[in-house]
Amino acid sequence: LPSDPFKYLGWCDIEHDVQGNQLHCPRVREGPSKEELFFREEHALQKRKPVTDTEKWQKKLQENWENCAELNLSFQDLGDLYQVESFKRILRRLIRVEKLWLVDNSLTDLSAIRLPRCRELNVNKNHFTSFKQLPKIPQIQHLSLAENNIMTLSGISAFRHTPLESLILKRNPCEFQERYRQLVFSSLPNLKMLDGIPKLPEDCSPPEIRFLFKVCTIL
Repeated sequence: LPSDPFKYLGWCDIEHDVQGNQLHCPRVREGPSKEELFFREEHALQKRKPVTDTEKWQKKLQENWENCAELNLSFQDLGDLYQVESFKRILRRLIRVEKLWLVDNSLTDLSAIRLPRCRELNVNKNHFTSFKQLPKIPQIQHLSLAENNIMTLSGISAFRHTPLESLILKRNPCEFQERYRQLVFSSLPNLKMLDGIPKLPEDCSPPEIRFLFKVCTIL
C-alpha cells in the first residue's frame, strides 16, 4: 500500500476472508531495508504486541498455499533478498499445485524445490543453464523452458521416467546442437511434442538409416 504506515504490510495483515489458493497472480513486493526495519522496530517496540503462536498459525492457514492448484508467480522482479526468500518459501509450500507459471523472474536454481503434483510448469525467460537446476517435478506433463540459457541436453534424461508429453526449448543454445530433435526424442521416448511440433518419423530414425536414404545407388 502507498501510505507509509501500511507500506510493507502483507495481504494477510489486513482483515479479509481471501485465502492463498484464491489468488492467481500474487506479487512478492520488496521489503524494508535493514536500516528502515531497525528504525521502525525502535519506534514501534513499545506499541507492538508480540505475535502469538496462534496468530502465526492463523496466518499460515490463511495463506493456504498447500491447497493451491493453479498459481501465476510471473514477473516478480526479484531484486531484493526479502523477495527471494518469500518467493522460495511460497514454492516450498506448493505441494498440491498442478499448474505453475514462473515467467521472467531471473531464476537460476530451483533444484531444492519439489513440486510433487505439478503437471504444467512454465519457466520461460529465466536464467537456467541446465536441466539439473529445475525443481523436482515427477508428474510433469507439459514443460516450457523457452528463452533460458540451457547450453546442452545434459541432464534431460532425468525426465525419462516422468509422464512428460510436451517440451519447449525454443531460443536456448542447445536448440542449435547437431541432431537436436533426434537427441531429445531418443532421451525421452514418451515425448509427443517438441517446440510445438509433433514427433515426426525422422525424429525417431537413427542417424545411419537417415543417411542411407540420401545415398544414390548407381547400377
